[in-house]
Amino acid sequence: QVQLVESGGGLVQAGGSLRLSCAASGRTFSSYVVGWFRQAPGKEREFVSAVSWNGGNTYYADSVKGRFTISRDSAKNTVYLQMNSLKPEDTAVYYCAAKRDSMWYRSVNDYDYWGQGTQVTVSS
Repeated sequence: QVQLVESGGGLVQAGGSLRLSCAASGRTFSSYVVGWFRQAPGKEREFVSAVSWNGGNTYYADSVKGRFTISRDSAKNTVYLQMNSLKPEDTAVYYCAAKRDSMWYRSVNDYDYWGQGTQVTVSS
Protein backbone atom coordinates (compact mmCIF):
# COMPACT_ATOMS: atom_id res chain seq x y z
CA GLN A 1 0.00 0.00 0.00
CA VAL A 2 1.07 3.54 -0.76
CA GLN A 3 -0.37 6.58 0.95
CA LEU A 4 -0.16 9.87 -0.92
CA VAL A 5 -0.46 13.33 0.59
CA GLU A 6 -0.59 16.47 -1.55
CA SER A 7 0.35 19.92 -0.32
CA GLY A 8 1.23 23.33 -1.68
CA GLY A 9 -2.10 24.48 -3.03
CA GLY A 10 -3.48 27.92 -2.39
CA LEU A 11 -4.76 31.16 -3.85
CA VAL A 12 -2.59 32.95 -6.39
CA GLN A 13 -3.08 35.72 -8.93
CA ALA A 14 -2.97 35.01 -12.63
CA GLY A 15 0.62 34.85 -13.82
CA GLY A 16 1.82 33.59 -10.46
CA SER A 17 3.41 30.31 -9.45
CA LEU A 18 2.82 27.45 -7.04
CA ARG A 19 4.67 24.25 -6.32
CA LEU A 20 2.66 21.22 -5.38
CA SER A 21 4.16 18.29 -3.52
CA CYS A 22 3.05 14.68 -3.40
CA ALA A 23 4.64 12.81 -0.53
CA ALA A 24 4.42 9.05 -0.40
CA SER A 25 4.55 6.81 2.63
CA GLY A 26 4.07 3.14 3.26
CA ARG A 27 6.36 1.85 0.56
CA THR A 28 9.24 3.11 -1.50
CA PHE A 29 8.03 5.24 -4.34
CA SER A 30 10.83 4.50 -6.72
CA SER A 31 9.10 1.82 -8.81
CA TYR A 32 5.90 3.80 -9.33
CA VAL A 33 4.79 6.03 -12.15
CA VAL A 34 3.21 9.15 -10.64
CA GLY A 35 0.63 11.36 -12.24
CA TRP A 36 -1.01 14.67 -11.44
CA PHE A 37 -4.66 15.19 -12.26
CA ARG A 38 -7.07 18.02 -11.62
CA GLN A 39 -10.79 18.42 -11.28
CA ALA A 40 -12.64 21.69 -11.63
CA PRO A 41 -16.21 22.10 -10.33
CA GLY A 42 -18.69 20.37 -12.60
CA LYS A 43 -15.97 18.81 -14.74
CA GLU A 44 -14.38 15.42 -14.99
CA ARG A 45 -10.98 14.72 -13.51
CA GLU A 46 -8.35 15.30 -16.17
CA PHE A 47 -4.73 14.38 -16.72
CA VAL A 48 -2.14 17.09 -16.11
CA SER A 49 1.27 15.45 -16.02
CA ALA A 50 3.14 12.24 -15.25
CA VAL A 51 6.66 11.17 -14.45
CA SER A 52 8.15 7.74 -15.01
CA TRP A 53 9.38 5.57 -12.20
CA ASN A 54 12.97 6.75 -12.53
CA GLY A 55 12.21 10.36 -13.38
CA GLY A 56 13.69 9.94 -16.81
CA ASN A 57 10.52 10.66 -18.75
CA THR A 58 7.89 13.31 -18.23
CA TYR A 59 4.54 13.87 -19.91
CA TYR A 60 2.19 16.83 -20.02
CA ALA A 61 -1.27 17.74 -21.15
CA ASP A 62 -1.20 20.27 -23.97
CA SER A 63 -2.94 22.80 -21.77
CA VAL A 64 -0.02 22.97 -19.32
CA LYS A 65 2.95 22.21 -21.56
CA GLY A 66 5.62 24.87 -21.21
CA ARG A 67 4.16 26.18 -17.96
CA PHE A 68 4.21 23.18 -15.60
CA THR A 69 7.18 20.99 -14.70
CA ILE A 70 6.97 17.64 -12.95
CA SER A 71 9.91 16.16 -11.07
CA ARG A 72 10.63 13.59 -8.43
CA ASP A 73 13.04 13.29 -5.53
CA SER A 74 13.45 9.62 -4.77
CA ALA A 75 15.41 10.27 -1.60
CA LYS A 76 12.45 12.21 -0.22
CA ASN A 77 9.80 9.93 -1.73
CA THR A 78 8.19 13.04 -3.17
CA VAL A 79 6.98 14.20 -6.56
CA TYR A 80 6.61 17.89 -7.35
CA LEU A 81 4.56 19.89 -9.80
CA GLN A 82 5.96 23.34 -10.42
CA MET A 83 3.24 25.51 -11.90
CA ASN A 84 4.20 28.81 -13.51
CA SER A 85 2.24 31.40 -15.47
CA LEU A 86 -0.95 30.24 -13.84
CA LYS A 87 -4.27 31.06 -15.45
CA PRO A 88 -7.78 31.22 -13.98
CA GLU A 89 -8.65 28.09 -15.95
CA ASP A 90 -6.03 26.20 -13.91
CA THR A 91 -8.30 26.52 -10.89
CA ALA A 92 -9.15 23.03 -9.64
CA VAL A 93 -8.47 20.45 -6.99
CA TYR A 94 -5.18 18.80 -7.87
CA TYR A 95 -4.61 15.13 -7.13
CA CYS A 96 -1.53 12.97 -7.36
CA ALA A 97 -1.84 9.31 -8.21
CA ALA A 98 0.53 6.36 -8.41
CA LYS A 99 0.81 3.00 -10.05
CA ARG A 100 3.57 0.48 -9.72
CA ASP A 101 4.60 0.21 -13.35
CA SER A 102 7.34 1.07 -15.81
CA MET A 103 4.84 2.50 -18.27
CA TRP A 104 3.05 5.81 -17.96
CA TYR A 105 -0.67 6.48 -18.08
CA ARG A 106 -3.02 9.41 -18.56
CA SER A 107 -6.29 7.77 -17.64
CA VAL A 108 -7.80 8.13 -14.18
CA ASN A 109 -8.74 4.45 -14.25
CA ASP A 110 -5.14 3.31 -14.69
CA TYR A 111 -3.89 4.54 -11.33
CA ASP A 112 -4.19 2.52 -8.14
CA TYR A 113 -3.42 5.02 -5.39
CA TRP A 114 -4.72 8.55 -4.91
CA GLY A 115 -4.16 11.42 -2.56
CA GLN A 116 -6.90 13.53 -1.04
CA GLY A 117 -6.26 16.54 -3.26
CA THR A 118 -5.16 20.13 -2.77
CA GLN A 119 -7.08 23.19 -3.92
CA VAL A 120 -5.50 25.60 -6.39
CA THR A 121 -7.35 28.83 -7.05
CA VAL A 122 -6.10 31.35 -9.60
CA SER A 123 -7.72 34.76 -9.51
CA SER A 124 -7.92 37.01 -12.55
